[in-house]
Amino acid sequence: MSHDMTHDQASYLELLARGAAAEAYDRPALLARAEGAGPEALAALEHAKRLALRVRAELAERRRREAELSALFETAHDLAGLRDLDAVLRAIVQRARSLLGTEVAYLCLNDPEAGDTYMRVTEGSVSARFQQLRLGMGEGLGGLVAQTARPYVTDSYFDDPRFQHTRTIDSGVRDEGLVAILGVPLMLGSQVIGVLFAADRHARVFEREQIALLGSFAAHAAVAIDTANLLGETRTALAELEKANEIIKEHSAVIERASDVHDRLTELVLRGGGVHDVASALSEVLDGTVEFAHADSRSVTALELTGTEGHAKRHGEVWGAAVSAGGELLGALVLRGHPGLDPVDQRTLERAAMVTSLLLLARRSAGEAEQRVRGELLDDLLDAPDRDPRLLRERGARLRADLDAPHVVLAARIDGPVPGAGGAPGATERETADRRRLWSAASHLAATGQGLAATRDGGTVLLLPLVPGDTAADLARRTAGQLGGALREPVTIGASTVVEAPAARPGAIAEAYAEARRCLDALRLLGRSGDGAAAQDLGFLGLLLSDSRDIEGFVDRTIGEVVAYDLRRGTDLVRTLGAYFASGMSPARTKDELHVHVNTVAQRLERVARLLGPDWQSPARALEIQLALRLHAMSEAVVR
Repeated sequence: MSHDMTHDQASYLELLARGAAAEAYDRPALLARAEGAGPEALAALEHAKRLALRVRAELAERRRREAELSALFETAHDLAGLRDLDAVLRAIVQRARSLLGTEVAYLCLNDPEAGDTYMRVTEGSVSARFQQLRLGMGEGLGGLVAQTARPYVTDSYFDDPRFQHTRTIDSGVRDEGLVAILGVPLMLGSQVIGVLFAADRHARVFEREQIALLGSFAAHAAVAIDTANLLGETRTALAELEKANEIIKEHSAVIERASDVHDRLTELVLRGGGVHDVASALSEVLDGTVEFAHADSRSVTALELTGTEGHAKRHGEVWGAAVSAGGELLGALVLRGHPGLDPVDQRTLERAAMVTSLLLLARRSAGEAEQRVRGELLDDLLDAPDRDPRLLRERGARLRADLDAPHVVLAARIDGPVPGAGGAPGATERETADRRRLWSAASHLAATGQGLAATRDGGTVLLLPLVPGDTAADLARRTAGQLGGALREPVTIGASTVVEAPAARPGAIAEAYAEARRCLDALRLLGRSGDGAAAQDLGFLGLLLSDSRDIEGFVDRTIGEVVAYDLRRGTDLVRTLGAYFASGMSPARTKDELHVHVNTVAQRLERVARLLGPDWQSPARALEIQLALRLHAMSEAVVR
């Protein structure tokens, strides 16, 4: 019996050796009971069975641990071989899902600037909302892991009160259908760089060994992430270094060229060269065509150089660098035929623009003395009407100003309220600077146009010759555009009627200036700041402002087309217009007044509209037309 018992107990060793299933360990006891074994023998077999099952469990645990360690080492080896960060992160979540056998695995990385953690890579996820989650520190399971640097696990996320639930996070987790979640920190030293998760869509208890396994894997993963980041930074640094070396090689010739330009520009300044010499030298160096363009030219306007502060700017195939001084745009160096300008060539163009501005300032300083002389002559014309005309002509001739030719007096102001002249009480530094800038630009314009300019009454007064074919209004508008473009802010200009020979009648200049000032004030009151006009542009208001009281001119400008039509065709449009306004602009009452058919009235008014324009019945036009009709009737009565 003892031998049989020993034999039966040995059978458990055979079961262990061949790795039999757990239910096979019941067989030796069953056989012994069937053979009639006594209680003592059966108890010994039961004890042997328990020992064998315990050994079997320990062997299974060892095999499991060996498999996990083998998988862990294999994963670490694979991660060490990866160099791209995205590939490393994808491999981490794939292996985490495989190691723990979960339905989903995902990885979040910390964002130090935003102070939160964001979803970076997922495996097995199907919800777009879940894949875009961001978790604040302490929010949700992941936020708690990131904040505390400790692993957390839950077998039922929505029933777990340990986590700070938020609507956004819970919505994402619910969309994904997750229930059991395990999260472990990704650590580099004492710093948490992210969180690694394994999760299932059903309730599951993660064993302590599984938590430890994912934690061990996370440690390897963090090292792999750090290595990939370092390698990426190294590759970037090497690429930048290579690029820098290439740039240095490519630009060595350009730098030598820039040095040559600097030497040539210095020589130009020392020998008194001009802006066109600078443009010529620059054209040779930059392999393009460089020219100096004035501030009011089309090319400078198209470049929109306002606010570029000395930097070269590209517009299509053209480059430009502003030439400015004291906030005033003097012009620009414009480069054509070289669209691919590199930074060194840009700097060369900008430096040449600075040299050009210095040359222009030097030339301006030399011209300021002449400008002051021009201003003194205009002051004398305004303030001393009894001056000898012969002396005035001589002084004008020395300044290339023909004071026997027709001229127009222009009153100019920078847009905005300007107190009294010069340093009058209440004038701010800005207003004084604006007046100085306006006088400087106006003096330059007057000198180039053989005219005169002076500061007066908080603005500037100009005396400019009238070009044949122009009117005073044309000259005012053109001058407003030129000064506004040079100063880069609106300049309003009122013009006088034409003064035929200023030297012969010096007193007429003061009268013309008073008229120009009234016109300037009227423009500003009418909301036309930045515009230029003469009294003839302002309708009946201009008639009141003008010293000449040109009634005939006003009538001609207002209803001259209608009067001329009546004279040519023998029609009665002027009388029809008078009756129409007298009848309260009613065609029915007009036909009674004229004793004609209403269709005849309509046809005549249609002809009037074609002659005067479609807006002839607007309140402003209608008022001017009625005044012109009355003045025309008065003049006709005087003639008769």
